[in-house]
Amino acid sequence: MTTPNFAAQSAYGRSDRKQAKASLPVQILLVTWRNLVTIFRTPVALVPPLVISIFFLVIYESTLGKAANFIPNLSGNSYLGFILPLSIVSSSLSGSGIAAQNMVRDIESGYFDKLLLTPVSRAALLLGPILAGAVILGIQATVVIAFALLLGLESATGFAGLAAVVGLSILLGTGFAGFTVSAALGSGSAAATQGASFLFFPLTFLTASFVPLELLDGWLQTAAKINPITYVLEAMRGLLNTGWDSAALTQGIAACLILGVAMYTLAVFALRVRTRRS
Repeated sequence: MTTPNFAAQSAYGRSDRKQAKASLPVQILLVTWRNLVTIFRTPVALVPPLVISIFFLVIYESTLGKAANFIPNLSGNSYLGFILPLSIVSSSLSGSGIAAQNMVRDIESGYFDKLLLTPVSRAALLLGPILAGAVILGIQATVVIAFALLLGLESATGFAGLAAVVGLSILLGTGFAGFTVSAALGSGSAAATQGASFLFFPLTFLTASFVPLELLDGWLQTAAKINPITYVLEAMRGLLNTGWDSAALTQGIAACLILGVAMYTLAVFALRVRTRRS
């Protein structure tokens, strides 16, 4: 009678599971896709941020559009192109919690804890909702830009510049979404997660919101210079009004990356705290 080689069978089982386990990029893609599908099942959640951003875009252009000729450092440039990035950022702030709400529902139902017991990478569980949120913000930015084109927007860098503006909004969205994912992990509450998205809202006013950075003075100019959103706005405005500016574009991308890495680090910390509590 042949004695079963349990060690060999165990080693074979581990090898088989290792081969069956998807790679990290595939895991991230699958988790991201799951979040996007869940979001698109309730598309009405995407409407309020868009309506708010478009509403303020129309108000800003109607009330301040003609004043552009009297604002130093802005004369001759389109005020619509100057204020559009602010509307895009506002849309990002308003919609940044959409993907994180999926995580809250998973936490409340216990499904997220079950995911933690599977071989799925922790990085995929974090990056999936973050990237899904960034994609949603990119879609919202595209819609806002399309509406601005209907209002008469003329991009100094053409279609490629508009695509770059959308790309910057997606990069910025990773930071905003990362923060709300951290809030979802830390609180497990839908209300707290939604409220956390508005903590970034004051940053849009501690920057060159309505006039160029050079016209700010005192503590507000100091705050604007250390605010990462300032450099994203400057990069977008350069693309829309003046042309390709490699320095401004580099600073904008760097600001997005720094914010994104910082918020992802915060999300990792929040996940560790949650797993320890469990």
